[in-house]
Amino acid sequence: MNKIQDADLEGKKVLLRADFNVAIKNGKVTEDFKIKACRETLDYLLKNNCKIALCSHLGRPAAVKTSADKPEGQKNLEFSLEQIKDDVAQGVGQKIVFVDDCIGEKVRVKLENTLPEEVLLLENVRFHEGEDPVKSDDSSDHGARKIHENFSRKLAEPFDVFVNDAFSVCHRDQSSVTGVAKIIPSYAGFWLQKEIEEMDKVRGEVEVPAVAIIGGAKIETKLPVIKFFENIYDNVLVGGKIANEAIDQKIEFSEKVILPSDFVDDRLDIGPDSVEKYKEIIQNAKTIVWNGPMGKFEDEKYYKASKEIADAIFLSDAYSVVGGGETVVILEKENGMDKVDFVSTGGGAMLEYLSGNNLPGIEVLK
Repeated sequence: MNKIQDADLEGKKVLLRADFNVAIKNGKVTEDFKIKACRETLDYLLKNNCKIALCSHLGRPAAVKTSADKPEGQKNLEFSLEQIKDDVAQGVGQKIVFVDDCIGEKVRVKLENTLPEEVLLLENVRFHEGEDPVKSDDSSDHGARKIHENFSRKLAEPFDVFVNDAFSVCHRDQSSVTGVAKIIPSYAGFWLQKEIEEMDKVRGEVEVPAVAIIGGAKIETKLPVIKFFENIYDNVLVGGKIANEAIDQKIEFSEKVILPSDFVDDRLDIGPDSVEKYKEIIQNAKTIVWNGPMGKFEDEKYYKASKEIADAIFLSDAYSVVGGGETVVILEKENGMDKVDFVSTGGGAMLEYLSGNNLPGIEVLK
């Protein structure tokens, strides 16, 4: 894989793909972990006298229907990256200049006139339909791909180099992930390299007993990773909605996969007997991977099991890797970011990678 430390970067104009798809409440970012993840790469680029523009998405603006106060074609400001400009500045430790588009003459001019102490923050790439190749008025794959390629060229045009530091979007074949990387010299940033190193570590030869804890929703996305860990780990502990789905669908597993034996209320959290059994297994583990809450954790009544699982991991002697947006929320709530060995920015990307699938955003950098 092409790595940033092997690139000729001196004085280059760099498009840096970060992941600022963060939770926002009352106009403020409630978790800055993803923002801080690109700081090492950004500092390295600045030391090489690069002019840098940060590129990211925020939410799914195309999925929100227009209304009378937000007519079609008008930018929905609830998805604008301008609202997190100050949080980005604080998270990366640099002066941030916002640009209200991510392509075109505005970007080129701002980039040319960027001062050494400034970093550009481009507008949400998902405001353009070309970011996602399946978003197209033309129902054919060819039409969608053409829009995707055209937008990729416009995104890449002002820059000499592309650096991807957003592991969490590497499972997506989108313009700001794969499209630009096919047009200009492209490299993996330090955080992306670290993510891959950690994922390879826990899906390779690990210290045993090795335990995977898989929760959350959508059994169709979690089943491949459960099956993967079933083959290589000693135990897979299943919770959350996927445990209900596995039971209802009568999915067969080996004895390594442990489903809850009891629940709280209408199966909205795993029950105390299951928690105690899971904690006993965690206590003896030497390697732990956790992705997904044990119940409907956003409701305090059903947060207990996820909290107890987190506490058990903190107290264990295991090498622990945790990922997934909801799981990170639990870590932050329990002040546990420094109590595990590695926290991944990836949710879907982490599951895809650990399942053994190739991620387009990584493959394109090889």
